[in-house]
Amino acid sequence: MNAPLYNKDILRLAATIPHHQRLAGPQASVEKRSPTCGSRVTADVRMENGRLAEMGLDVKACALGQASAALMAAQAIGLSADELAEARDKLTDYLAGRSEDLDFWPGLAVLAPARGYPARHASIRLGFEAIAEAARMADA
Repeated sequence: MNAPLYNKDILRLAATIPHHQRLAGPQASVEKRSPTCGSRVTADVRMENGRLAEMGLDVKACALGQASAALMAAQAIGLSADELAEARDKLTDYLAGRSEDLDFWPGLAVLAPARGYPARHASIRLGFEAIAEAARMADA
């Protein structure tokens, strides 16, 4: 694999995922899996007043998937299901080349080198997809 994909910043993030423990009694849980590489992220959530109040993650992914989940988890608390879905969609658009915007989520620029590696995109999206879907389910 190309060295810029797995630099010290990616590896540091991969080793420090916030909320990296499942919740007891979540309002909703969602597991997302990459069919390409088998990476998996499970997100548990509790919503309060339409906002993400608590989350728990189980991340079994490559370093890029772990780093992306870490970035997501560091900023997701306090956001609404709609805001989390918007972030998921913006990340998808960026990775697919439909947008150049990475400013919507702090720290995502570290993942920019992976844009040219479509086989890694599903793993990078997992945390954002799982938390957005779980928040929507819990908020319904």
